Amino acid sequence: MTPEQQAREQIDAQLTASGWAVQDYKAFNPSAARGIALREVPLKSGRCDYLLLVDRNALGVVEAKKEGMTLSTVAEQSAHYGENLPDFIQAIAPGSLPFLYESTGVETFFRDERDPDPRSRHVFSFHRPETLAEWLTQPDTLRARLQHLPPLPTQGMRDCQIEGITGLEKSFTDDQPRALIQMATGAGKTFIACAFTYRLIKYAGARRVLFLVDRSNLGRQARGEFDQFVTPDTRRKFTELYNVQHLTSNALDPVCRVTICTIQRLYSMLRGEELPEDADELSTYEIGAADGRPKEVAYNPAIPIEMFDFVVTDECHRSIYGLWRQVLEYFDAFLIGLTATPSKQTIGFFNQNLVTEYNHERAVADGVNVGYEVYR
Repeated sequence: MTPEQQAREQIDAQLTASGWAVQDYKAFNPSAARGIALREVPLKSGRCDYLLLVDRNALGVVEAKKEGMTLSTVAEQSAHYGENLPDFIQAIAPGSLPFLYESTGVETFFRDERDPDPRSRHVFSFHRPETLAEWLTQPDTLRARLQHLPPLPTQGMRDCQIEGITGLEKSFTDDQPRALIQMATGAGKTFIACAFTYRLIKYAGARRVLFLVDRSNLGRQARGEFDQFVTPDTRRKFTELYNVQHLTSNALDPVCRVTICTIQRLYSMLRGEELPEDADELSTYEIGAADGRPKEVAYNPAIPIEMFDFVVTDECHRSIYGLWRQVLEYFDAFLIGLTATPSKQTIGFFNQNLVTEYNHERAVADGVNVGYEVYR
């Protein structure tokens, strides 16, 4: 089997797992499924590796490359595909196709041409057909909505909290996929998370936000913060407006807008395994020390990559960027880290995008924390 054939075989399997019916062009059956990935489609000029159709309308392509190839050409070819579709296939929008993928079967990049500044991003697998169809019903994209968040109400907020949220939202405006907030212990990291989560849901239209914690007792604390958070505009509590779930089993509630979960439980869910008893109460560092194997995950159709729009990782300095990296990178989501003590490795994982740096010394100077001295 050639490298190209191996890539096609892996891409076929990933598309199928994501809910697409993969068909050869000569055996095209539009009634087989809502989403169809049509292979080797002859265009009026050239050929398309995979043409993605939902409800019989073409809305995307997959460029297949053998492993090791540079993934960079599909954006330039997208207009060509849209303008040269066969007569019997109607494009969703004349002249272009909005959803563009490049894949080697090992590595996949995705680009949404409707974004304000379209750019390719790495994705774990392919989005489901119904997701792409839903996105097309929306007047604009998530990244477009993030460009137009309203001014932040600052009444009752500490300066450091205003600085953290403002820096984060500037990062969103710049379309930075990862952002790190350093906030001294006691300065209100979780309050900041509640505040920006509310704004992301209400004003950016975020469907779901995942709040990852190191162990379950931190999850209970976070749930308590969301329970008590009063929204600045309505003066109602967050949980009166949006459902929040603290996962203590492997059953995701589909109507919840915020899911609080340990990273070890999420790993077990992605693997389709039950979490060992009391593992939620151990830190990721303790679990990693007991089991040094890489935490490899595979695509789980019950938890598609687009399940969450934002992933918030609390106490992200605790080695979760190492052993648990694949778990964090599973979702096609903005990644936000919260920590009081970032290491160089943590800052590197977040692409050096430290949006606010509020350390213990600043907290003491502001009267948020008190100083200490060590006596021996």
